[in-house]
Amino acid sequence: MYTHIVSDSTVLNGKPCISGTRMSVDFILELIESGASISDIAQTYPQLSVEAIKEAVSFARHFTENEITIVTKLSA
Repeated sequence: MYTHIVSDSTVLNGKPCISGTRMSVDFILELIESGASISDIAQTYPQLSVEAIKEAVSFARHFTENEITIVTKLSA
């Protein structure tokens, strides 16, 4: 299903990463959260293909789409 995402206990303690790199899915999401576009990320990190970056986003969405989060208090 995911050809670019791997989880290896010897790389970043098993965090899902883009294959052949130490670039974790959550790092990709942090970059996007900070305002970087997929194109920006691919230009800054040439070892990452646009396809791999999109797959990282899809992977994260897939594993959070059915999660239920209960927020008891938001910090201001």
